[in-house]
Amino acid sequence: MSKTLRAKALILIQKLARVAGADDNGYAECWSCHGMFHYKDMDGGHYYPKGNCSFWALEKENVHPQCKGCNNFGMKFGIAAQQYTLTMIDYYGRDFVDSMAAQKHSVRKIGKAEYEEMIKEFTDEIKHHEQRIGE
Repeated sequence: MSKTLRAKALILIQKLARVAGADDNGYAECWSCHGMFHYKDMDGGHYYPKGNCSFWALEKENVHPQCKGCNNFGMKFGIAAQQYTLTMIDYYGRDFVDSMAAQKHSVRKIGKAEYEEMIKEFTDEIKHHEQRIGE
């Protein structure tokens, strides 16, 4: 059951990143290329990929709006990862980004109750932002 809850939490945090990053018209800036896109046409891009880092996978500081081009091809073969890093440093500061790196390989055990709490929190925040945007 925990895998199902984890999958649901991952979907929700990616949606939350997009909608929370959107302006009142529903447009968000890509954290890599800085282009403006409607949040529904974007991905919730992970600074540390969700498959590589169990510690940061469900943390809001790790997931931000990212256009599909940057999140897919750009993160693997382009300069989107470097640009994302620079935006992280500009937004959070170098010390925080360095502390993320120090915890990258840490394992965080999350139980059913904590997943359920995250799901509720993410769902409530998404509803708030959708109402703000008028959806």
